[in-house]
Amino acid sequence: MNRTTRTWRVGAVAMAAGLALTACGSSDDGGGSGDSSSSGGGGSDCTEQNLAFLGALTGDAGALGVNMTNGIQLAVDEYNKDAECKVGLKKFDSQGSPDKAPALATQIVGDDTIIGLVGPGFSGESLATGKTFFEAGMPSVSPSATNVTITDQGWTTWHRVIGNDNAQGEADAKYLMDTVKAKKVYVVDDAQDYSVGLSTVVKDSLGSAVTGSDQIQVGQTDMSAVVTKVTAAKADAVFYGGYYTEAGLLVKQLRQAGWKGTFMSGDGSQDPAFVKVAGQAANGAVLSAPAAPAPADFAAKVKEATGNDAGLYTTQSYDAANIFLQAIKDGKTEPKDINDFIGSYDSEGVSGPISFDEKGDIKTSKIYAYEVKNGKMDVENPTAIE
Repeated sequence: MNRTTRTWRVGAVAMAAGLALTACGSSDDGGGSGDSSSSGGGGSDCTEQNLAFLGALTGDAGALGVNMTNGIQLAVDEYNKDAECKVGLKKFDSQGSPDKAPALATQIVGDDTIIGLVGPGFSGESLATGKTFFEAGMPSVSPSATNVTITDQGWTTWHRVIGNDNAQGEADAKYLMDTVKAKKVYVVDDAQDYSVGLSTVVKDSLGSAVTGSDQIQVGQTDMSAVVTKVTAAKADAVFYGGYYTEAGLLVKQLRQAGWKGTFMSGDGSQDPAFVKVAGQAANGAVLSAPAAPAPADFAAKVKEATGNDAGLYTTQSYDAANIFLQAIKDGKTEPKDINDFIGSYDSEGVSGPISFDEKGDIKTSKIYAYEVKNGKMDVENPTAIE
């Protein structure tokens, strides 16, 4: 990446930051800072080059971000074993917040050493930062952000290696109708971009089978109002668009009220923490994800390298990082060249075949349903929703 490109990028960021401060006043809340402990480099002839990760590493969604960075770090470590010029990883903890993410995006595009972004991890922060990355020419590949509207913005630097909410929502509705045989489905979400996007597709796909809908708020612990509406509607299934903490509390309180139907949620809830929150009430719940279990050999590598199990989005993050690393191997150093490489990428990843359409969406994806059995999410035997 030549100095002219880098200087332009930093200058554009400085101009944008100056305008923001003029309009809004300065703020001490930067939303977190980058972890540069694993910066890249190599011999004296090497220019420092790093990948960045933007997503939650702490907070309620932190476990998902750790899954992602485990996959990215494994890919980087494998690349560096034989690389003359090493690549590093800088981590930026947004806690999944679209309010914290923009300041971190400014840090990322202002960092001369960062050549690409694996992320953002969540839909809300993707929508809040996409313009910044696009205007700076920063290529990005998200392993997990699924809101349909992200790739409708015209941000040609933004890509994802996972199916969007249209694919997942339609599959979830099909599962509820064809497998659960649900006749009355109550749909709830937590008002976040990802959650509303997914639940809207589910509602549209279910049509007249939707018997009611409602919203809760992130951090809400008393679900009694929603529980009352679900039981009054005599729903035989509930679909929840949101994340595992509130999902666990909702199903727990539904069971305490005597509700016997099927509880289903999407990938935001597909985490062992859902079972911890819900306890025995989690049994029978169905959690979908546009991701298959990690192959056994890959899972073993992750465990050996990180000490952690391969979780949701570990494989997608590994694949996303490897797209950038392959671009470097092919001699791509300019942002435009790296972005063009991503756009034309067509290869088999650990997570499956990867190629992108003109909007940045992955061309092929499959949705899986994971069931909670005997107090544990069965991650080894999901059902592919055909």
